[in-house]
Amino acid sequence: MIKQQLQLYFIMGSVNTGASKPLEVLEAALQGGVTCFQLREKGPGALIGDEKQAFAVACQTLCRHFNVPFIVNDDVELAIAIDADGVHVGQDDEMAAIVRDRIGKDKILGVSVHNESEMLAAIEVGADYVGMGPIYATSSKADAKPVSGTAFIREMSRLYPAMPIVGIGGITIANFKPVLEAGASGVSIISAIASTIDPYIAARRFKIALNKEVISS
Repeated sequence: MIKQQLQLYFIMGSVNTGASKPLEVLEAALQGGVTCFQLREKGPGALIGDEKQAFAVACQTLCRHFNVPFIVNDDVELAIAIDADGVHVGQDDEMAAIVRDRIGKDKILGVSVHNESEMLAAIEVGADYVGMGPIYATSSKADAKPVSGTAFIREMSRLYPAMPIVGIGGITIANFKPVLEAGASGVSIISAIASTIDPYIAARRFKIALNKEVISS
């Protein structure tokens, strides 16, 4: 189930949509076929406090309407407060083992990993999936690590085939295929949907292309 949900994994915060209204962008992306959504409310101008929680609830309501998992990036307190479907953490965030204890076994836990020891640690704490990247150069994350390509995905998917992997970083409709061919269950998209003129069309094109890859594989 989780592998299917990772297929078209949309990540967005209120600062990622330019002049467009974030909730309208999210709704259009959901209509277009995204299969999972992560709220990543970070960076200059990001919402905080009550405004952040209100925005999160509005995003969560849209995701529930489309029966799409709603994941919160890093903010465990927020995720627990609004009963989010899960939490995603990076290596610089709260330790995954602690997050798992806090959210319980029934919630989705995603962990960003960059080497095999981090992969093994994620498996040990019962992560439901891992994120790997940046696959390509990206401007969506100011704190992005060096470009990793698809080699790490290929290696980890071979050694640990039971762990779902989602690739992230600079992924577009023109370059996503190598990520799946390397063994990822899906791709994470930020700007290739959030920053487009028509998020619905962008998401729809991804969805159709991804489905073709699944059918042909």
